[in-house]
Amino acid sequence: MLVDSAAPSYKGFRFPPEVIAHAVWLYHRFRLSLRDVEELLFERGVQVSYEAIRLWCERFGPAYAAGLRRRQPRPGDRWHLDEVFIKVNGRLRYLWRAVDQDGNVLDILVTNTRDAKAAKRFFRKLLKGAGTLPRVIVTDKLRSYGAAHRDVMPSVEHRSSKYLNNQAENSHIPTRKRERGMKGFRSVRTAQRFLASFSRISPHFRPHRHRMTAHGYRTEMTNRFTIWHQITGTTLMATTA
Repeated sequence: MLVDSAAPSYKGFRFPPEVIAHAVWLYHRFRLSLRDVEELLFERGVQVSYEAIRLWCERFGPAYAAGLRRRQPRPGDRWHLDEVFIKVNGRLRYLWRAVDQDGNVLDILVTNTRDAKAAKRFFRKLLKGAGTLPRVIVTDKLRSYGAAHRDVMPSVEHRSSKYLNNQAENSHIPTRKRERGMKGFRSVRTAQRFLASFSRISPHFRPHRHRMTAHGYRTEMTNRFTIWHQITGTTLMATTA
């Protein structure tokens, strides 16, 4: 199997990479708590605490997400941007998200406010990560977008309408479901770290199944798991450990 040259190092960890990567996959792919993942691993003969799993997710989640990002197709030329509130330590904070016309997540950012300063910060982060300018951006009518557009990417066409942005609004649904399962986040930092990884890992394993035949879906998932094992530097996990 071809291993990604940028696969993370597991040096110093007691458990094999296959166990670590499997735990991170379970936590980011399904609506499971850390204790749920602990129990699932225990059923397979792996005795590890939920606290160790949390550390694995914090350490390797971002690395795996970065590997998937390198494999993501070049962004489309139409970007949809949207913001939604999330709860962080019981307080309302804001999650900014950008997707292209194909629904691929381009970037996310968690901020304390949704003013022009926060929008400009998100625009700059988005452009730095994408490495290219879109032809057009689509947003709702939040005025902060207009200010950020004029300051950061004035040459790009800006369409502002509450009726054109379903692509970005729909992309929030998996996050909403995951947030409910986690019962909120402890801090803006932990929310940003988890959602940045979640927004890469979870969609990788959620192709548009309703558009595929059963055979096509299995083929696509086989390809996606192959990529996963390459970027994690692992092989298929055995049935026992």
